[in-house]
Amino acid sequence: MMEKNGKKSLFSIEITTGSLWKNILLFSLPLMMTQVLEVLFNLSDVAIAGKFADYLALGAVGSTTLLVSLFTGLLIGIGSGVNVVVARGLGLGSHEDVEKTIHTSLLICSGIGIVVCLVCLLLAKPMLLLLNTKEELLPGAVGYLRIYALGMPAMAVYNFGNGVLSAAGDTKRPLLYLSIAGVVNVALNLFFVIQCHMAALGVATASAIAQWLSALLIMRHLMSQKDACGVHLKKLCIDKAAAKRVLMIGIPSGLQNAIFALANLFVQIGVNSFDSVMVSGSSAAANADTLIFNMMSAFYTGCATFVSRNWGAGKTDRILKSYRIVLLYSFLVGSICGGLLLLFGDKFLGLFANEADVIAAGMQRLKIMGFSFGVSALMDASIAASRGIGRSIVPTIIVIMGSCVFRVIWVYTVFTYFGTIPSLFLLYIFSWAITGIAEWAYFRHSYKKYILHGQIW
Repeated sequence: MMEKNGKKSLFSIEITTGSLWKNILLFSLPLMMTQVLEVLFNLSDVAIAGKFADYLALGAVGSTTLLVSLFTGLLIGIGSGVNVVVARGLGLGSHEDVEKTIHTSLLICSGIGIVVCLVCLLLAKPMLLLLNTKEELLPGAVGYLRIYALGMPAMAVYNFGNGVLSAAGDTKRPLLYLSIAGVVNVALNLFFVIQCHMAALGVATASAIAQWLSALLIMRHLMSQKDACGVHLKKLCIDKAAAKRVLMIGIPSGLQNAIFALANLFVQIGVNSFDSVMVSGSSAAANADTLIFNMMSAFYTGCATFVSRNWGAGKTDRILKSYRIVLLYSFLVGSICGGLLLLFGDKFLGLFANEADVIAAGMQRLKIMGFSFGVSALMDASIAASRGIGRSIVPTIIVIMGSCVFRVIWVYTVFTYFGTIPSLFLLYIFSWAITGIAEWAYFRHSYKKYILHGQIW
């Protein structure tokens, strides 16, 4: 992004020129820190609810996890659509298209955020009942989800802004704004829970306020910009072509995030067939999954941005290079973090559990997942690269079949036959490997058809 005086911003990264190894790393590291902060702030919500309220507050917050993941995944997916289309326009040098995309996307994201908010407000109780939420947790869970939902429109706007800034090569400002909002979130959590005795409702209120703060900060910056990436209220309108492009990328991406949450629900059913010690250990170990996947996803955002921007700029040689570099970086992050868990997993689990039996149970999961994280890089990097060249629907179908449907079949066949923890969690490495090969093949096909042969998006 260019500043008002025309000089290159210290916040931005060169995408179409310079070393890809260096620039992808500099682009992705702030995103990685942003993802880690999001995880840590979410964990603080759970920790404060459990530490300073009671087990009912902790259970109420935990009961909404699946629904929150479903809806936030949708909003994040729409933001990724904004990122790809804006990056493509910037690569083409078409400021008019970029302006139309940005102002159209702001209306789309805001509208979807409001719809999600209304769905949660009106249907919180029926949805939680559908998930068999325990009766004693239901009042707190309904209240938490409804209040948390008030921040959904702000979350949608923040993801819109994050998509725009990332497309322009600026991943540092979103990190700064999220850091400020996160600190406020933790402080308000402590105030509402300890001083006001609001328990689950206090945690939700703090989260909603923090989401609005992050949205206001990012919008304040975008509205101050005078270049193509600036937001001007007078220019807000829906451009059909821009809307189609954003939704063609964003909706499949959001649905993929949501469907992953549903597929993991079947895995949780398998976990729940064991005793409470194993369930608790698996839940503690699952925090590692969230942390590592979020770290790796920073590179996937970088992949989509670099691929789309260089595609627009006509630098096709940098498309494949970007993809391969991201694939290597994400593989290394997943493998190194997985290896650290194999060595120090008991200490990590000790952050969430005190009982030796629970930690030992959690290690059964970590010993399998530690070898699996790196394998997922082929799947996710290939999906990101396909989206970067405007292909999103087929990759989503592939991932639904290979990673979601496959998992459900595995749970009711392989796991049902063996009935062991290894037979359950080995489904991840197999599903990622199968899906990864299919996604790689599709990206290779799409690259030849739409890039080398000059097909129009």
